[in-house]
Amino acid sequence: MAWLALVLAGVCEIIGVSGINKVNQSKSFTSYLILFGGFMFSLMLLSYAMKTISMGTAYAIWTGIGTVGSALLGMLVYGESKDWRRIMFIAMVLVAAIGLKLIA
Repeated sequence: MAWLALVLAGVCEIIGVSGINKVNQSKSFTSYLILFGGFMFSLMLLSYAMKTISMGTAYAIWTGIGTVGSALLGMLVYGESKDWRRIMFIAMVLVAAIGLKLIA
């Protein structure tokens, strides 16, 4: 259950980062709700996951999901660069997160 909470925390982190972009585009109530709601649920789920999963592993996985997810969201939704080197380094972050899960 802790691993599911950790993955959901990472997804909420992506939602929070998306909220930052929305606030930059339009300072509406909805934009701020997405920003604060995403980060609030992300930290709550991370806290829950860290009751079972070690801090270092949980934080690394959480930031990895947030980093990879936000970069992919930027490329797919917001038209950011899809350079092969960028994709290669995103894949390296993903492989490192999977490696941590396998040895944790």
